[in-house]
Amino acid sequence: MRDYVLLTDSCCDLSAEMAAKLGVEILPLSLEMGGKSYRNYPDGRDIGFQEFYTRLRAGELATTSAVNVAAYTDTVEPLLQAGKDVLILAFSSGLSTTCNSAEVAAEELRERYPQRKLYVVDTLCASLGQGLLVWLAAREQKKGRTIEEVRDWAEAHKQAVCHQFTVQDLKFLKRGGRITATTAVLGSMLQIKPLLHVDQEGRLTAVGKARGRHASLKALVDKMEKTVTEEGRKTVFISHGDCRKDAVTVADMVRERFGTQDIRINFVGPVIGAHSGPGTLALFYLGTER
Repeated sequence: MRDYVLLTDSCCDLSAEMAAKLGVEILPLSLEMGGKSYRNYPDGRDIGFQEFYTRLRAGELATTSAVNVAAYTDTVEPLLQAGKDVLILAFSSGLSTTCNSAEVAAEELRERYPQRKLYVVDTLCASLGQGLLVWLAAREQKKGRTIEEVRDWAEAHKQAVCHQFTVQDLKFLKRGGRITATTAVLGSMLQIKPLLHVDQEGRLTAVGKARGRHASLKALVDKMEKTVTEEGRKTVFISHGDCRKDAVTVADMVRERFGTQDIRINFVGPVIGAHSGPGTLALFYLGTER
């Protein structure tokens, strides 16, 4: 079988250890904060995750921009030159133009390296939802599947990756235009916490609300109970915006209710965290529908 590499971007929020174990290449995306540009490396070498959230809580603003075509070209071309084929699993096109940049770069590189195979999958996923799809795809690769088989597997299963999440501070969603200023003010006053998910088109959508933090965390697990498959009970990913205690609370709920043993917890990285803010808590699993 021809050798190939799985490549994703840092919006997958996989830890450096997980990526290394999987043999997955990760392209770090960028953010601007305090007049300086940082790259979102999985190991936090450019900006630490706790440092990032501490600065957000102190009132600093962070902005992001999609990765450009050249960044993908510069990452993929050496792999092709080394005789490897490449399967790119990209951040949702419903949330960013990152996937489009990957597709443009791939089209250009196919012309230069017609003997190599280069495919792009729009995961329609974000954070550790994207990470879960990449993790499962890497598991298929390790079974000896060809690059086309893993590509087709990812296309067939991406809609089964459920994203359930809530946020602590509504001002970050307001700033991104996800909720109105009035909703943000009233929600903060009444301790209303929105319940959101990533829909079938890979877009962020509000699906409900809960009164208070604990109720919002429980609501995530309640939603999981309605949609999780038997396979989905086996492995669950949880990402958090520097609120690990809450992540552990949700993990305990999931373990108690579903008997799940394989639960992975990691930070929401700075690129997504710039839009969701500190206190974001997200739950990811395989389900019957998003």
